[in-house]
Amino acid sequence: MKKFMEEFKKFISRGNVMDMAVGVIIGGAFTAIVNSLVNDVMMPVLSLITGGLDFSKLCIVFGEGEGAATLNYGAFIAAIINFLLIAIVVFVMVKTINKFMPKKEAAPVTTKDCPYCKSKIAKEATRCPHCTSQLEG
Repeated sequence: MKKFMEEFKKFISRGNVMDMAVGVIIGGAFTAIVNSLVNDVMMPVLSLITGGLDFSKLCIVFGEGEGAATLNYGAFIAAIINFLLIAIVVFVMVKTINKFMPKKEAAPVTTKDCPYCKSKIAKEATRCPHCTSQLEG
């Protein structure tokens, strides 16, 4: 049991696990913000565009009376629209955040391919260490 606890401590204290935990917590808070934006801002605008149509109420009724079975295809359409709106909002937010992130510069080229054996060799090499061919320049 002691070995198990030591392994668990080592696992839980690794950076990736902590980063993931923070990501999950932030993701939960971010979900509430995005859901509010979609439900409280974008869906009412979509309702204006469609003439006040509430997709969630669309259904096909099988039978008669209060206990009749219904196929609620409107709820499915509303869920698809909700997903697409959330995806657009997340895309725009990530795109905006990426504009403010520092740009990574490309690493300088330090290798080249040997023209004879196609092995990776140092850029400054005059002889290939793999096939021992004399290189030009």
